[in-house]
Amino acid sequence: MEQKRRVGYAIQREVLDEQNVEEMAEKSDAKTPLSQKIKKSLRCSGPRLKKSILSCVPIISWLRRYSLRDWAIGDLVSGISVGIMHLPQGMAYALLAAVPPVFGLYSSFYPILVYFIFGTSRHISVGTYAVMSVMIGGVTERIAPDSHFLVWDNATNTSVLDTYTRDHERVKIAAAVTFLSGILQVLLGMVQFGFVVTYLSEPLVRGYTTAAAINVIVSQLKYFFGIQPERFSGPFSLIYTVIDVCYLLPKTNIGTLVVSIVTTVGLIGAKEVNSLLARKLPVPIPVELLAIIIATVISWQFNLDTKYGVEVVGPIPSGLQPPRVPEVSILGQVIGDAFALAIVGYGIAISLGRIFALKYGYRVDSNQELVALGLSNTVGGLFQCFAISCSMSRSLVQESTGGKTQVASAISAFVILIILLKIGELFEQLPKAVLAAIIYVNLHGMMKQFNDIRILWRTNRVDMVVWIATLILTVLFNPDMGLAASIAFSILTVIFRTQLPQYSILGQVKGTDIYRPINQYKQAYQLPGLFIFRSSATLYFANAEMYADALAAKSGIDITKILTRKRKQDLKKLRREKKEAKKAKKEAKKAAKMETKMEAKMESDTEAEPGTETDEYELEEPESPQMRISTVATVEGSFQTDHALPRAIILDLSPVNFLDTVGVKTLRNILKDYGEIGVEVILAGCQPCVVENLEKGEFFNEKVTKGCLFSSLHDAVLHCQKDEARQHMTDQVLAGTHL
Repeated sequence: MEQKRRVGYAIQREVLDEQNVEEMAEKSDAKTPLSQKIKKSLRCSGPRLKKSILSCVPIISWLRRYSLRDWAIGDLVSGISVGIMHLPQGMAYALLAAVPPVFGLYSSFYPILVYFIFGTSRHISVGTYAVMSVMIGGVTERIAPDSHFLVWDNATNTSVLDTYTRDHERVKIAAAVTFLSGILQVLLGMVQFGFVVTYLSEPLVRGYTTAAAINVIVSQLKYFFGIQPERFSGPFSLIYTVIDVCYLLPKTNIGTLVVSIVTTVGLIGAKEVNSLLARKLPVPIPVELLAIIIATVISWQFNLDTKYGVEVVGPIPSGLQPPRVPEVSILGQVIGDAFALAIVGYGIAISLGRIFALKYGYRVDSNQELVALGLSNTVGGLFQCFAISCSMSRSLVQESTGGKTQVASAISAFVILIILLKIGELFEQLPKAVLAAIIYVNLHGMMKQFNDIRILWRTNRVDMVVWIATLILTVLFNPDMGLAASIAFSILTVIFRTQLPQYSILGQVKGTDIYRPINQYKQAYQLPGLFIFRSSATLYFANAEMYADALAAKSGIDITKILTRKRKQDLKKLRREKKEAKKAKKEAKKAAKMETKMEAKMESDTEAEPGTETDEYELEEPESPQMRISTVATVEGSFQTDHALPRAIILDLSPVNFLDTVGVKTLRNILKDYGEIGVEVILAGCQPCVVENLEKGEFFNEKVTKGCLFSSLHDAVLHCQKDEARQHMTDQVLAGTHL
């Protein structure tokens, strides 16, 4: 194999610090005032108005370019196929929401039409979804449990469940929480809050949907076995439900169990045939539709409900429901649930929408998707629907059968309309066990997500911990509480990663301007007299202290010990100077007194009689105070730095994207402390936002200027080497003078 040819380059320029770069690049300090930004955002013009309308109502922009020749046939086939899937899934997922099956069909009709107008994804199939349905079911069963609808039957002297009143109340609750979640989604979309989905990482979403699938499985056990376990709510409710189901297993309805097992086995076998013949069949075999048709016919012919006690769907009213405003009294009880539904539904829809958009080369507007889903849920709530999102299985069918636009979804809604108006009542004898079996088989893909643990173990174990923690938290708590706890845990892992970054000593790759950790690269050599230090995380209050400690540990400089020793020597020197100064002052006073006496004696000798013999004295001139001080006082030299210390420390701040006040203070202390022991500290790779943080944090002063900041690490190294060469020349000159 031919080796890749290397291209060399050479750049000759001066070493530039931050101040030089700002002058050369002509940094602008002009900032747009807030009032001007608001004024600009409120300014209206013809093109801007047109753009706003087209972005708010996307159907206007793409429907006029719709190609009947290229897209119509594919959308027609796709719409009919997906509409057929909506029938069994809508009825089955209504059981998860704890409402009558017909309301699952309503939820597969109204929201789809709204999304057809306002949505930006061309391929996703919105409608009922298992995770959303089980979350709705948790709300309806918590606020309207069976125990609230027990009435006394005088004929049997027992309590009987009033299912009509219970279902009516649960429909009102489901519609209310759906309406409120839609309002929240619209508001979040209007304030450009689409970025909230970034807090839902892929491991979190997959772990959450897997846990929700487990909740779905447990919730459908009563229909699978034909038993009536007690309804539990709050933390650990899933565990209590499993225990109660195990306790009731001896009371299993054999007819229901047989229907469940036969339907499950038949669906699995038919889906395997579908997958084997996928390339040969133009459209998949509608096995779920065939299952409910066959099961309905058998139940009607053999009277499974009366002879064997198999629970059936019951009356399905034909026609559409009139709009109804949700009760305000219910809204206050479901605010938290509505917010969880809004976030989860949007997260699943935008994730799937982006996958198809990337595949087919178009753009999905995250904020408009939030508005579209919000309007779908708001309108759906008015028509007694429950919260919707998009389904992976239906979306894949819509794409694989030739669907090109949301016209396919509109056609599927038309199929549901025909069922609601004419065909719905034919499925009144459909056993609920068949719907439970359809749910179980459709959850097969979600249960495969357990393979993520093995994959994440090899790729990223922190993500694996997030996946497992999300699963456990969602299983132990309700889906809404589990979601909040999972997001909090995921954010904590990010914080822990920044608190435990990788600290490295960098060395230069020989003959290049590239610097790499010396413990990972054999050809990266540490430059003499320089210590280059880098942290893999940003610098802020949570890791600032650890940053300073790691710098001391990696450099081998016990800055606290050295500073303590230096300060002790400085204090000792100060005390000695004070002592010597005091002693010199005392000696000066003594000398001055002696000088006064000598002067007085000389005057007395001068006044003596002439001819009188006087003794000759050889007077010694007294020492001046300055001479005394210089003779007596010995000044100790200044603090000598350890020769093992580097001349300079370069802090590579290229991974740092912001600095808070604690981070600025930490850098200021590092410059001050290491500067006291004669080690220069240089900051390299500072981004403009970090420089701005330093300026706002009053990092610079008369002593610390932007001359200690360098845009690139190599510039900082060359600056230090230039200073080292200059110092070496100075040392040689001093050494020659001494000789």
